[in-house]
Amino acid sequence: MSVLEKNAANQAINLEDQYGAHNYHPLPVVLAKGDGVYVWDVDGKKYYDFLSAYSAVNQGHCHPSIIGAMIEQAKTLTLTSRAFYNDKLGVYEEYITKYFGFDKVLPMNTGAEAVETAIKICRKWAYEKKGVDEKEAQIIVCENNFHGRTTTIISFSNDENARKNFGPYTAGFIKIPYDDIEALEKAIKSSKNIAGFLVEPIQGEAGVYVPSEGYLAKAKQLCKENNVLFIADEVQTGVARTGKLLAVDHENVKPDMLILGKALSGGVYPVSAVLANNEIMNVIKPGQHGSTFGGNPVAAAVAIAALEVIKDDNLVENSAVLGKLFRSEMQKYIETSNIVSLVRGKGLLNAIVINDSEESETAWNICMKLSENGLLAKPTHGNIIRFAPPLVMTEEQLLECVSIITKTLKEFEK
Repeated sequence: MSVLEKNAANQAINLEDQYGAHNYHPLPVVLAKGDGVYVWDVDGKKYYDFLSAYSAVNQGHCHPSIIGAMIEQAKTLTLTSRAFYNDKLGVYEEYITKYFGFDKVLPMNTGAEAVETAIKICRKWAYEKKGVDEKEAQIIVCENNFHGRTTTIISFSNDENARKNFGPYTAGFIKIPYDDIEALEKAIKSSKNIAGFLVEPIQGEAGVYVPSEGYLAKAKQLCKENNVLFIADEVQTGVARTGKLLAVDHENVKPDMLILGKALSGGVYPVSAVLANNEIMNVIKPGQHGSTFGGNPVAAAVAIAALEVIKDDNLVENSAVLGKLFRSEMQKYIETSNIVSLVRGKGLLNAIVINDSEESETAWNICMKLSENGLLAKPTHGNIIRFAPPLVMTEEQLLECVSIITKTLKEFEK
């Protein structure tokens, strides 16, 4: 790296440090370009992207079909607000509802907004359809969840880093252990005020925790039997990431409400959505929820293109095949490793657990060395490294990445 190039990277980092809030702790890599499974930093070094912007870039960086749709729409009409109709929103609403099999969609921008939207709809449904007394509705959530960082959402998080000094917290949530069907049944039957069960089909931020086989199906059945809404947060796990279109599809579960974001736009534009059938969604009336940018024409065009790419490029199938290959290859390494204790995941949402404490810096140091070796990943919860490359990756590329990962891990073997 030349002095000039090094200065460019340092300048970018220093600008963020001086003028931006310190609410993230990035790896010291300054990216300037992306294409497919690759990104390049400001000095032209190429990396494999193994985070995909937390699974937002499932379709690969700057997919030409998605970028083309965005540019074409941006040249015509970008925003009307929902004060008026536009000629793109209805087309998108029909497309996405038929794509995922629901009656209606409420469009928003970010994943956290969509979660907040689902909470509001769930509570209103409980009061107007289930007969719960107003202000008494309760929603069951799971420990170690990650649904965002808004004030309401951190109220039912047990991540103290996200919670401490941000109270007072919003009431109305019951926390139970993840992947514990008995705890769910006990919570559901504890009160007539239970409105919904909000769950990640796989807990991504917590370290790619995959529940026991049958857990989601049993949870959905419990909800159905007790008139409780099953709400699937598929912001990270949805849109082909886990080797199915949705992670709940692994158990043939149809949520009462589906929350989507991230890859719904291929990482090109902030687009999120809540989908539900009429008996749930129709509780929302004019003026009760909204967003200036939610459902804007650019978002609508981008989301349609992003979902078309999932089908046209066979990304569900590719994710499933390459995910099995990745876990198989990593397991071969783990059998003789002292530094990695296990690999887990579904499709191309995977993680390895480093044989060290959560407080150690080993996982961080491994990710730093991975970046030196041309692959970008990030630790989650201290000793876990999440691997989630774009779904457009080829088998040849995946095996090259496995080679980079295992070569790097060997440098840390005890």
